Amino acid sequence: MTRTATLTRTTRETDIAVTLNLDGSGVCRVATGIGFLDHMLELFSRHALIDLEIKASGDIDVDYHHTVEDVGLVIGSCINTALGDRRGIRRYGFFQLPMDEALCDVALDLGGRPFLVFASAMKHMQVRDFEVKLLEEFFRALTVEGRMNLHLRQVYGDEAHHVCEAMFKGFARALRMAVELDSRETGIPSSKGTI
Repeated sequence: MTRTATLTRTTRETDIAVTLNLDGSGVCRVATGIGFLDHMLELFSRHALIDLEIKASGDIDVDYHHTVEDVGLVIGSCINTALGDRRGIRRYGFFQLPMDEALCDVALDLGGRPFLVFASAMKHMQVRDFEVKLLEEFFRALTVEGRMNLHLRQVYGDEAHHVCEAMFKGFARALRMAVELDSRETGIPSSKGTI
């Protein structure tokens, strides 16, 4: 069973192409035109052991919002497509990740009902010219299209870059756990019989 997906999204604001392999080794080739987002996606790929290729262009001369959100939409769609009917997966994942002075908790459920909780004191800060608030938009888009319930919480930390890294690495590790195939689970991990 191959758990891969290649999808594109083209609008008047962005042109996004994503290829994703849930059972990869963390090979990452991303070019969004937004250096900080590329850095976060590279961390995600490496720690989730998901192969990820992204080519994105957008109206970043206006701002980063459309590109960040649309990259999240397409990654989420790829995760959903690659999971298929979600048969045999662990479904739930969680991780607590330290990054120097920062600590973030991440919990997720691939149960089909999208919901995002993004709790961070840093979301009104910037890393260089990147507004951390845009990561909430990224994760909201990914959550909706990926059909997952995701809780990201900054426990503490006062360096915005470290908090963002802890969130992405924690998300990567939690997703890695949730998409993992469970040798004891022979069906769809839901009492409803479907996700």
